[in-house]
Amino acid sequence: MKAYLIFEDGEILEGKSFGAQGETIGEVVFNTSMTGYQEILTDPSYCGQIVTMTYPLIGNYGVNSQDNEAEKSFVRGYIVREHCENPSNFRCESNLDNYLKKNGIIGICDVDTRHITRKVRTHGVMNGAIVTGDYSETELMKKIKDYKVRLAVEEVTCESSYVLEPEKALYNVGLYDYGYKKSIADCLLNCNCRVTILPAFTKASDALSMGFDGIMLSNGPGDPADNQSIIDELKELVKSQIPIFGICLGHQLLALSQGAKSCRLAFGHRGGNHPVKDLQTGRTFITSQNHGYAIIEDSVDKDNAQVSHINMNDKTVEGISYNKINAFSVQFHPEAGPGPKDTAYLFERFIDMMNKNKSCV
Repeated sequence: MKAYLIFEDGEILEGKSFGAQGETIGEVVFNTSMTGYQEILTDPSYCGQIVTMTYPLIGNYGVNSQDNEAEKSFVRGYIVREHCENPSNFRCESNLDNYLKKNGIIGICDVDTRHITRKVRTHGVMNGAIVTGDYSETELMKKIKDYKVRLAVEEVTCESSYVLEPEKALYNVGLYDYGYKKSIADCLLNCNCRVTILPAFTKASDALSMGFDGIMLSNGPGDPADNQSIIDELKELVKSQIPIFGICLGHQLLALSQGAKSCRLAFGHRGGNHPVKDLQTGRTFITSQNHGYAIIEDSVDKDNAQVSHINMNDKTVEGISYNKINAFSVQFHPEAGPGPKDTAYLFERFIDMMNKNKSCV
């Protein structure tokens, strides 16, 4: 069946349908990763977005039950150049087409993904729609132009807290679920942390009453400035001087709670090959990233914090270390999933913070 990708500027691309059928609207973004499409599809940070894969062949190793980053997918649509219908891999349990159908994700293939990527890089992230079958262009264009990602964290966070147990529990960590990836929890479990997943809107007082050794602030979707109630709770949480480690949206929310400001990037950073420099060591790492907003460097309070990492492509802020509160954060994903694990050492830094805090009690 034919499928159509319609942009808010009126451009229409014709391709072939795969996955679910119907109509979907979202922000059109692109990811440059060569592998890891299942992790990308299940990353809650893509809530409200139609994801374009720049790598031309997608689906060649199928899907399985182990690589999901969340229990369900929150993407609004999926765009690929060539969809592999017959995957081959010893871990393969099903194919991508069946996965998309099962999760109600509308896909389009046989379109020029290089053109789409250049378009987004030139004009910035824009709204779009994928439709199969007949549609009213006038009605659809109005819905496309009116679309906005709203209440994204509310959509992806858990309803109630629950606990993940390691083989040997040495630390007790609370993980705020703004749309957390399973790989973050796995890294903490591998560090012998008992992990309590907390709903995004958990009160600071409630979290502090649980006796955690440290707090992790997870990744998540949407504009960080839309989450004022979470930011207000973080202002209270940091007063306790409990060790805090923020990733992606968690990094942004922590910075906003300390007076910094955020801005929207033209087309964001999404992929597994982004170079980031650690300003303390001078070493540059290749990182996994997925965000459309960044913290404005000049807005960071130099008396309270310093920029610890920068993006070597566009010099945006990729990490902040704090002086007056017991916290640090990074914009990229040290847990990878997918992507390189060059910066997994940051979890060890978090463990060291908890050890120091314990020795001072």
